[in-house]
Amino acid sequence: MQGSGTTTSVWMSASTSSMQAGPMPAGNADLAAEKPDVIVVGAGIAGVTTAYMLQRSGKRVLLLDDGAPGDGETGRTTAHLSNAIDDRYTETIRLHSESGARMAADSHSAAIDAIERLVREENIDCDFARLDGYLMLAPGQSPSTIDKELDAARRAGLEDVERMDHPPIHHSGPCLRFPRQGRFHALKYLAGLTRAFLARGGRLATHAHVSAVGQEGERAHVHVGPDHTTIEADAVVVATNSPISDRFAIHTKQAAYRTYAIAARVPKGAVPDGLYWDTLDSYHYVRLQPEGDHDLLIVGGEDHKTGEARDMDSRWAALETWTREHFPEAGAVEYRWSGQVMEPFDGLAFIGRDPAYGGRIFVATGDSGMGMTHGTIAGMVLCELIHGSGSPWAALYDPGRKMTSKLGTYLRENIDVGRQYLDYVRRSEVESEQSIAPGEGAVLKSGGKPIAVYRDESGALHRRSAVCPHLKCVVHWNPGEKSWDCPCHGSRFAVDGAVLNGPASQPLAEVEEPTRRTG
Repeated sequence: MQGSGTTTSVWMSASTSSMQAGPMPAGNADLAAEKPDVIVVGAGIAGVTTAYMLQRSGKRVLLLDDGAPGDGETGRTTAHLSNAIDDRYTETIRLHSESGARMAADSHSAAIDAIERLVREENIDCDFARLDGYLMLAPGQSPSTIDKELDAARRAGLEDVERMDHPPIHHSGPCLRFPRQGRFHALKYLAGLTRAFLARGGRLATHAHVSAVGQEGERAHVHVGPDHTTIEADAVVVATNSPISDRFAIHTKQAAYRTYAIAARVPKGAVPDGLYWDTLDSYHYVRLQPEGDHDLLIVGGEDHKTGEARDMDSRWAALETWTREHFPEAGAVEYRWSGQVMEPFDGLAFIGRDPAYGGRIFVATGDSGMGMTHGTIAGMVLCELIHGSGSPWAALYDPGRKMTSKLGTYLRENIDVGRQYLDYVRRSEVESEQSIAPGEGAVLKSGGKPIAVYRDESGALHRRSAVCPHLKCVVHWNPGEKSWDCPCHGSRFAVDGAVLNGPASQPLAEVEEPTRRTG
């Protein structure tokens, strides 16, 4: 596995992650000796940014990750830096009011500014650039969609957004131009910021699996590693894409989705450098990444709920078809990968105190397709909250906020979770283990219990319980990333049962006896 799957993103590739920016830093912490003020769990964009900002502000910070920095979803992003909200400003105003939309625009704009400043101050070589972003009307949709979004964006304070007859690429129809957006190389940036954190005295432990998070009185703690070493601190920040710190409080208010991306070679300068989105649901998103004497055209989309599809190859193929229709300059597809997106039901991240605890446990989750800016906002907001000062954006991103404005979505998504428990009464997916091809997996029943069976390329079988340790849903096979994915709240597991994504913090249980089909 490569972090959270078997595919390779542009950022994970050796050719684009050139050593001119330096390798990803290794861990240096002696857990038994650490006495931090703050523990940050998860070394992706949200965790590293939060750890860096807290360490810079005078806190002693211990950063923990069960792999290496960037091994999770940060390495699988497409790294758009944008203040054009994923769910659009018409919806943001409806759900959060005009003042809330202004705060959303302000905070995402400030996040891009913060990244630009840190790149300069810490001398991070990460291909950062400012550029325009274009929201393009999808074929067959009414131009009023663009007109309404223009009005909403300006009401949110983005006065410089403008309507254009068409974007600077092969696309007929109007668009909105959002100036001063950004892009960078996600893992080069993360490596540089991690090195800056360490240079300022921060401590990092890699391959340090956190199995539990808790609070007793005025102290918070984590349990780390196979011996469950306990480390205490004044505060713990859980930045694990999906929180491992509680069972219900956050997970009933957001849903996990898989999103897909490809990268195709294009001649240098053939496609105008910019960020591009269309108005479909799910929408396509596009950007360039410079590489030597050519560019890579990165195109994403084709989303579905985690654990609820197996047609990954057809989704990558659909992206390629769409790419060739809109970008005839595109050459061979050199990379294809997928990632996990946490979608809060009201469109904005959850950043702040975990409502399941008494105030010493903090979370950053709900990236909603804007993980790079939401993760940077998390660093800014959580640093202020942990220091005891107020943040002007804290109420907007409060994890304890109610879902009354999206009650229908809240009920529908949680009914869908309940429907997944019917897997317990469904028959085996295949007739027998002999029906499973090398490199594939299936759920079979043994004594009425669901068993996740994977046959590796050598023909050996690997059996684990198919019951997710989080809330006991039955996992489904993901042939694209060779993983077991939970359709309830997005936990994902490697073929050996190891946790790839929360909210589960424990592996799939071992199964010793061979499976026998019983129905």
